[in-house]
Amino acid sequence: MQALFIGQTYIDVTLLCGDIPRGDDKTVAHDYAVSFGGNAVTAAFACAKLGFVPDLIATVAEDWLGRMFLDMARAYAIKVHPRSVTRSSLSFVMPNDGRRAIIRARDDKFLHPFPDLDLTGCRALHLDGHQGDAALHYAKACRARGILTSLDGGGLRGNLDALLDYIDVAIVAERLCEQMNLSPQQMLEYLKGKGCRIGGVTQGAHGLFWYGADGIVSHLPALPVPKDKIIDTSGAGDVFHGAYIASYLAAPDEDFAQHFRFARAAAAYKITHLGNEAGLPTQADVTAVRHAFNG
Repeated sequence: MQALFIGQTYIDVTLLCGDIPRGDDKTVAHDYAVSFGGNAVTAAFACAKLGFVPDLIATVAEDWLGRMFLDMARAYAIKVHPRSVTRSSLSFVMPNDGRRAIIRARDDKFLHPFPDLDLTGCRALHLDGHQGDAALHYAKACRARGILTSLDGGGLRGNLDALLDYIDVAIVAERLCEQMNLSPQQMLEYLKGKGCRIGGVTQGAHGLFWYGADGIVSHLPALPVPKDKIIDTSGAGDVFHGAYIASYLAAPDEDFAQHFRFARAAAAYKITHLGNEAGLPTQADVTAVRHAFNG
């Protein structure tokens, strides 16, 4: 094991359509994609595509969607440690003009405890706050072993405050700021107060506000992808997280500014493709994006 990701599995159905029908209306989508979904799950696939295949503790149901997900994981050589649920979780994603509407159905009623894994060789842990008991257990275990711990704070989840006590790199979304009634600047101060040595707030097209080990706040602007090239922004943040973990695994002594620049290019690649799987870049894709935008 070189990295461990923990999260909630979804199957994402992404539909490119002009209007969302209501009542008895019908519409035909221009295009569609079906892929794996979920924050840490998508990040794990992104990390694997970039050459660093992680282990993954993820929810899995004994149904056809669950079997589809396991087939997807096998295609990327990701070792899934399943946590059983009754039904698979499903998302319908509808990109629209740089934004996306999402309908989700989730089963997070776990049928069994989380698996107890040997962390030998593990160099990074990435969490999204789902499976809160497993997340806290492994965050504590990794912190005790000096393994980098990372959190995608996409929303306010059960034991977030306790979890942050064991997180080295906390990158959160504007949505979490809104849920906690904090400005981005206040959120960065909150993360500093929790002991996160690197913290940041992602703001979509406005980039990333973050601080490093020195505590100084910096702004990393998003790459200027032309509007007519943007197809699907859903999953871009997940790809960003998976990419900075991959960059860290490749060069752990590099400053996180370099890891975030790498991840920024990976996220820029994602938004020009429909669906999560099509939007996973290779190392060559990231290099090409960085060259194209001088980023």
